[in-house]
Amino acid sequence: MSINIVRGPQGSGALQRAAAPLPEVVMHSLVQRALDSGTSIAVRDCRCEQELLEALCVADHSPGEVTLLAPGACVGSTRLHRLLPRLHNVYVEVHDDDGQAPEARLPSINGHRLGVAQGFRAQSYVLALEMALEHLGCNEVGNRVHVGT
Repeated sequence: MSINIVRGPQGSGALQRAAAPLPEVVMHSLVQRALDSGTSIAVRDCRCEQELLEALCVADHSPGEVTLLAPGACVGSTRLHRLLPRLHNVYVEVHDDDGQAPEARLPSINGHRLGVAQGFRAQSYVLALEMALEHLGCNEVGNRVHVGT
């Protein structure tokens, strides 16, 4: 079992670029929690909309896995909105905002969304991972993680 973290680009137009790397402490926490649960994680930071769509299709080729999807600048993408319902695997939508100025979300009818992890900055990924592990039935292994304010 594995969990794919697919992160969309930041910026717009010619200024679009891959999102900044997750903080080391958060990445370490994600990897450790996944290992404790008997899963693995793979991270893909996409530089453009096309790369994001391709990464989601690749992640969908392994049945029963979960994707943590941070749409970034592609949250309003018509192509992304059309693709999500055609994917078979479930996903957790992730936004690393601070809760004071929430980022826009994907439409709720798009695909097999388990939930949304939003408002905890980079720790939103930790919350999203817990949602994914719960879905996979792996959340009782290792230490429970509480993401709070």
